[in-house]
Amino acid sequence: MAEGGEGLGTVPEHERILQEIESTDTACVGPTLRSVYDDQPNAHKKFMEKLDACIRNHDKEIEKMCNFHHQGFVDAITELLKVRTDAEKLKVQVTDTNRRFQDSGKEMIVQTEDIIRCRIQQRNITTVVEKLQLCLPVLEMYSKLKEQMSAKRYYSALKTMEQLEKVYFPRVSQYRFCQLMIENLPKLREDIKEISMSDLKDFLESIRKHSDKIGETAMKQAQQQKTFNVALQKQNNVKLGKNMYINRDRILEEINEIVLKHVLEEEDENEEEVLSVQDLVDFSPVYRCLHIYSVLGDEETFENYYRKQRKKQARLVLQPQSSMHETVDGYRRYFTQIVGFFVVEDHILHVTQGLVTRAYTDELWNMALSKIIAVLRAHSSYCTDPDLVLELKNLIVIFADTLQGYGFPVNRLFDLLFEIRDQYNEILLKKWAGVFRDIFEEDNYSPIPVVSEEEYKIVISKFPFQDPDLEKQSFPKKFPMSQSVPHIYIQVKEFIYASLKFSESLHRR
Repeated sequence: MAEGGEGLGTVPEHERILQEIESTDTACVGPTLRSVYDDQPNAHKKFMEKLDACIRNHDKEIEKMCNFHHQGFVDAITELLKVRTDAEKLKVQVTDTNRRFQDSGKEMIVQTEDIIRCRIQQRNITTVVEKLQLCLPVLEMYSKLKEQMSAKRYYSALKTMEQLEKVYFPRVSQYRFCQLMIENLPKLREDIKEISMSDLKDFLESIRKHSDKIGETAMKQAQQQKTFNVALQKQNNVKLGKNMYINRDRILEEINEIVLKHVLEEEDENEEEVLSVQDLVDFSPVYRCLHIYSVLGDEETFENYYRKQRKKQARLVLQPQSSMHETVDGYRRYFTQIVGFFVVEDHILHVTQGLVTRAYTDELWNMALSKIIAVLRAHSSYCTDPDLVLELKNLIVIFADTLQGYGFPVNRLFDLLFEIRDQYNEILLKKWAGVFRDIFEEDNYSPIPVVSEEEYKIVISKFPFQDPDLEKQSFPKKFPMSQSVPHIYIQVKEFIYASLKFSESLHRR
């Protein structure tokens, strides 16, 4: 009974273990199986029996289930065999379709690749167009710069360079051609400076060659203006009743002659226009060079060079020829060169800013004036011809009037003229001493005989001799003097006239 009770107690336990084994993961059945051996001796045999019974039970259930589904499985196999042929056909069709699809796909792939390539090209072209639109203005401006350089429009070229550097180059600075352009600009600037300096040298040579003509024109215009002013002044004096002891008819006649001469000269000038300094010299190189150096920020270098070269030219102009004192043309050439030099400087002074200053021209003129006075004092001392000295005086007066018209002080020149006047008077005295000596040597110291009224009037016209007793005498009769008296009288008047000729215009200080 005890064994039977014990066996009944283990059955539910074995069922529980079997359920636990069936429901538990295989890796975890170890503890469960161990409990079978731990419970009672020989319990595992009973458990094995119970396990076999459970297995048989499951086999029956499986068999039952297989029997239940066998017909369906057979039907499925039969159906599968039936569709096997269709599957083969379908496989062939799918293979063929896949082949045709692959063939069609190859064309589409090629076309797609072409489209992709075209799209890439289109995108690249668009990018290139955008970059070209960015670079084209730079290239156009640089081409414009080259054209300006070829056309010698250097000032415009410098302005174009400024635009390139400030506006255009920053937009395309990443490109190599831009870097090449940037590197080339300093060389172009140096080329412009060299060319401008060469033009300036040509200009300086040109004004050196044209100084004579410029000075001659300026002195001619000053002389014409002086003549006209003198005529007007005399006419005003007549109207105001001045110079009461002067023959009014003679003055009016002289005025008419002077005014007529001036009118005729003006008509000649209208027919052949008087050349100005701008007509004789092209000043554009110096303007252009000044502007170029101003843009380059090197204006001081240009000014120093210009002034230095002009001072050298001034020294050459002020150096007279050794034979200058021999002819009036030598003096005239000397004066015209100096006038031409300072007329050019005055023109530069008034048309440029800073290149020539009033202080610079005043300094240059003072230096020149000292040299001129020294030269004239030395060369005039060699002159023994009063006519040449008188012509020299007239040249100096015109020279002074011309430069005074341009604002240069000339008082020292008039002081020099007073010195030359004393020298001139000494020359006159020596000349007329010889004249008087010849008169005395040729005179017979006998009374002048006259046999007719005509001869009497001829003698009276030479010497205003008045003697009532002589007039009452009948012809033939004799003057109470020799031939030397009227001759000396005539020569004294000539001496006075010659002396007064030099003193004309010397009152103007």
